[in-house]
Amino acid sequence: MNTFNHFLRQASFLALLAVTATSCQKGDLTTNYNVAGKTAVGISPSLFLNHATFGMYKGGGVIESSVSLTGQGSGGEVSEEPWSLLSHYNQFYLSNFSYYQGINTYNWSNSGTHYGDMLKYVILMENQAASQNPLAASSNIYAGLGKFLRAYSFIWLSERVGDIAMSQAGSPDNLRPAYDTQKDVFKNSLALLDSANIIIGNLIAKNGNGGAIVDAAGDIFGLTYLQWQKIVNTYQLRVLISLSKRADDNADLNIKTRFAAIVNDPVKYPILSGNSDNMVFKFNSVNTYPVATSSYSGNGNIGKTYLDLTTASADPRTFKVATPAPAQITAGKTVSDFTAYVGADPNLGLGQLLNNSNAGVYSFANFNYYNKSNTTGGTVEPFILIGYPEMCFNIAEAINRGWVTGGDAATWYNKGIDASLATYNLTQGATLTVGDKGGSALGTVTVDIATFKANVAYMGGSDGLRQILEQKYVAFFQNSGWEAFYNWRRTGIPAFIQGGSGIGTANGNLPRRWQYPLNEQNENSDNWTKAIQSQFGGTDDVSKDTWLTK
Repeated sequence: MNTFNHFLRQASFLALLAVTATSCQKGDLTTNYNVAGKTAVGISPSLFLNHATFGMYKGGGVIESSVSLTGQGSGGEVSEEPWSLLSHYNQFYLSNFSYYQGINTYNWSNSGTHYGDMLKYVILMENQAASQNPLAASSNIYAGLGKFLRAYSFIWLSERVGDIAMSQAGSPDNLRPAYDTQKDVFKNSLALLDSANIIIGNLIAKNGNGGAIVDAAGDIFGLTYLQWQKIVNTYQLRVLISLSKRADDNADLNIKTRFAAIVNDPVKYPILSGNSDNMVFKFNSVNTYPVATSSYSGNGNIGKTYLDLTTASADPRTFKVATPAPAQITAGKTVSDFTAYVGADPNLGLGQLLNNSNAGVYSFANFNYYNKSNTTGGTVEPFILIGYPEMCFNIAEAINRGWVTGGDAATWYNKGIDASLATYNLTQGATLTVGDKGGSALGTVTVDIATFKANVAYMGGSDGLRQILEQKYVAFFQNSGWEAFYNWRRTGIPAFIQGGSGIGTANGNLPRRWQYPLNEQNENSDNWTKAIQSQFGGTDDVSKDTWLTK
């Protein structure tokens, strides 16, 4: 058996494992992620689709226990599932004891290579689909999904490091591809997404199969053709809004015009119409819900950045997510008093956080809500990768910025809030039981959405923009990967806590990027050296902004 056929056998086997043993999956087929693959006969594209889409959820397939002490796995990969170390970096949930909950410090170094892993499987999927139906090589559903997943993988890495190999990436004949500028990565990724929309739209128009599941064997999200088209275009809106700092000095990208075109032409560019269209990872007995506290309910606390927002506005999601701080209850406050819910401060080191937590200073994750759903995740809010609440806030932000005329930012802002509340099954007047960190009942509260909505009524202008971004952050709780951090990095809203020793960096400030993957430095060193010289003056510096956020 030659080396390449052995590579393909590994690929098909590892892709198959994504169906049954995904919790320990890494999917690394080669050391150099610039190597992809060619065509082999008889392997179902579904196997490769399964692995690539699972990577969107797992963020590289890192085994959580392997990163608990460092916050990073091989090559700086961090799982993007709920309650992972990523939730610390989004300041949703903080550890107070590293052995069980990892660390909170932002002393990042090298990025992971998840982008290369996804790209390899996407190329294998595309090649297999083309070989089995050559007449539709560029127009089948896998071609459309492949363009979406390519764009997703390229943007995934570029958001982390800056310039990357894109136009020359993925060829086994070029192991040292030249880098594309970050601007070109985004420009070409948007073109890929536009092509994906056209391919899927043409398939729906030709076959009338918009309501049919795309691939029951390989699509772990179970989306229909139309829902996939909506995901592609909704993701385009995310990408375009992420370019807000470049919207006025890069006319060739047509950022504002493209955003408005998608919003204003639902026939050509269908977008999500409600939570039922969300891209949601479905937990089961194999892929169990990663409960917040496992058996160690006292070793983590809800973060101050999150709870300061929800308690100030009397947000009923507070009662779903958190317990009241024990010291506040001891002092006589009731479970319905929002001031009884206190978040942990990431500026503090683990020792101080542990002392404070043991003294009852902080709120814990809601044991009864999260810890009793580890089999299916069916009783908690869904884990959304790309969803309707975020889309509503993105449209509201674009209208607030003047990108879309004729729209009402307040309407989309309120749709986003309502959609997020709905994912928690919160309704006006409902009664919730509030428990302590071990699940023992402390009392009940009545859900008051009306008061909350009045407290956060849209104000317009710069205050309105702040409100949109704050409510988007709250809606990102334990979902959507790094989007909460990226939105803060882009806008400064909400104000992430930094400056203290607990942050772990030399100056106490949060990093702005990651260093390039180690294997890229070792195996594509000439192009890596050129990239860090042109972007950062020769130093692979995590405190420097890339073109995207300068």
